[in-house]
Amino acid sequence: MMKNSLLTVLLLLMLALIASGQNPIIAVQDGITDPHIRVYDGVAYMSACHDHSIESEWFHIDHWVMYSSPDLVNWNLEYALQPEETYIGKPYEQCWATDFIKKDGRFYWYFSEHNHGVGVMVADAPGGPWTDPLGESLLKEGLVPTDPYDPGIIEFEGEHYIFFGVWDFYMARLNEDMISLAETPKKIVINNPRGPYNQDGLNKENPTDDKPFLHRYNGKFYLSWGCFYAMSDDLYGPYDYVDAIMNDSSFADGYKEPTWPFGFRQGRHGSFFEMFNQWYFAYDDMSQTDNRFFRSSFASYVHYMDNGEIAPIRVDGTGIGQYDAGRGSIEAEDYFAASQIRKKQDGSRGFYVTDINNGDFLSFPNIKGLEGKSEIRLRALAHEKVTIELREGSPEGKILGTCKLKGKQDNRHSPVYTLDFPVQSGPVDLCFVFRGKKANLLDFDSFEFL
Repeated sequence: MMKNSLLTVLLLLMLALIASGQNPIIAVQDGITDPHIRVYDGVAYMSACHDHSIESEWFHIDHWVMYSSPDLVNWNLEYALQPEETYIGKPYEQCWATDFIKKDGRFYWYFSEHNHGVGVMVADAPGGPWTDPLGESLLKEGLVPTDPYDPGIIEFEGEHYIFFGVWDFYMARLNEDMISLAETPKKIVINNPRGPYNQDGLNKENPTDDKPFLHRYNGKFYLSWGCFYAMSDDLYGPYDYVDAIMNDSSFADGYKEPTWPFGFRQGRHGSFFEMFNQWYFAYDDMSQTDNRFFRSSFASYVHYMDNGEIAPIRVDGTGIGQYDAGRGSIEAEDYFAASQIRKKQDGSRGFYVTDINNGDFLSFPNIKGLEGKSEIRLRALAHEKVTIELREGSPEGKILGTCKLKGKQDNRHSPVYTLDFPVQSGPVDLCFVFRGKKANLLDFDSFEFL
């Protein structure tokens, strides 16, 4: 027993050393998995599951958690929901995936009892106390032809809908009380689906996966199962399968392997969310634990192509909400916060930020690795005369430098501008503010420190 305990301590210490970047978004040794993130009043809240131990040899998921963060970097535990507090009424090792939503000042937290059903808890705040208003499951076995678990919630035009299932997904509108169904669940039709067990489209019994998620962007509905997704103009569908948002080029060194038996696209339970005019995907990962039964949660930037499809994401240790000046260029589209600018696809070269007008800004907090660097190089294409102010922290912060661009440039490949940058002794929060008299001042591609 003493030998096994020592081994566990050593493994956890190794994981703590590995977790020096922002991915995983919660310390890897904490075993936080199946992340669902929503933003209320400028604060991100995440509900997730807790994998019990790095030594687990099967899924041992013993409770659920709720975290909060103002910046997607620093997370605080709001509540640890034990199965004894729910209708389950006793310790339980199959506390499967959750989702939550806020309505009329109250929070509703939906959770899976293994694959047997879905319950709901209610609270006035993410930190609880949480209570079980039904004393039984909301979604019960036999309700639909698939297993009723892995719930997701979407709000559309003032109504709330719950969706769930495995292989086939079902959806129903919720009543105003958020704890009962207003209609019989309807099957969501997906045309030509793919999934981790169905990468060639021939597996009709297991065409998708579990853990569905729905989000809306620019008038389109996106139904995802892990890193696979389909699109529709209508909430109820039908949905047309599009692609997976992870490919071989998505991964930084050390983050592609190890993975699940069906490859790096398997087991990517997650959610899409928007914060400060930026989109993200939060998802499961096991590359840093080497154990599919002790997972962690990653997050990556999401960029939508001009046709509405989602570009392949980047999976690395830097993650979101912070930046490493020592790793080369920082892409403008990977900002943390922005005014009402727009990201635009640049052919096969990636994205840039456009529709920049007077007073618009882009914020990049927590930039590390600046020691010894005294210049900043900008790649931007000016359409009009524009002054770029480099400010500390916010659009009203101290000016660290300025760069004036003459405008009327026609070269699609952004010109390069270099200006002095004060040497920093630690991380800095950098905000780009744009000044000019006309609209659509410039396209901003990237910047790096020298």
